[in-house]
Amino acid sequence: MSNTPMAASPLTRAVLEIDEYVSGLGWDQPARLFALVDTARLRAQEPGLAAQLGLEDEQETTGLTPIEQEEIPAGKPLDEFLGTIAWPDAVVGCALTVERLMLPPSAEASVPEGLGDKKLAQWVAKHPDRQEVRMTVAVLRDGTRDSALRLREKDSPTEVLTGGDLVPGLAEALSATFED
Repeated sequence: MSNTPMAASPLTRAVLEIDEYVSGLGWDQPARLFALVDTARLRAQEPGLAAQLGLEDEQETTGLTPIEQEEIPAGKPLDEFLGTIAWPDAVVGCALTVERLMLPPSAEASVPEGLGDKKLAQWVAKHPDRQEVRMTVAVLRDGTRDSALRLREKDSPTEVLTGGDLVPGLAEALSATFED
């Protein structure tokens, strides 16, 4: 991808590539799940698929190729869906993009107590300081993780925040998809 920094780790590059791809689809998108496969292994073992993905001429010997999976079922809670996933050995990692509303830390003190998930979501949706955010979180089988956050109000490739611990709960849920 054109805006993906080459100095970053392969996982960071994959996260930013996925972020760039999903940002090109616009906002208000459903969650999207990606398998991460070793690019060199993919070219060697599946040359036809590598050609279809435009990878046959890449010079890089290390890297991860994100492969989008089937659409996540609408109406099924994300944690329940992730609990049903089992990856084949060829998949070295996975990534998920999801859009959410978030509040700044200063708003935490004003959250009413005793709200269920649905009521809390409604309260957040009406809060004047809410922010729409797209999170792209990726994990590898070995536990390595990375993520990218993009705010809707600052929707630009230069305004994407990256880091391994930005969305720890989602990273844990994705890591669990590799457990036996």
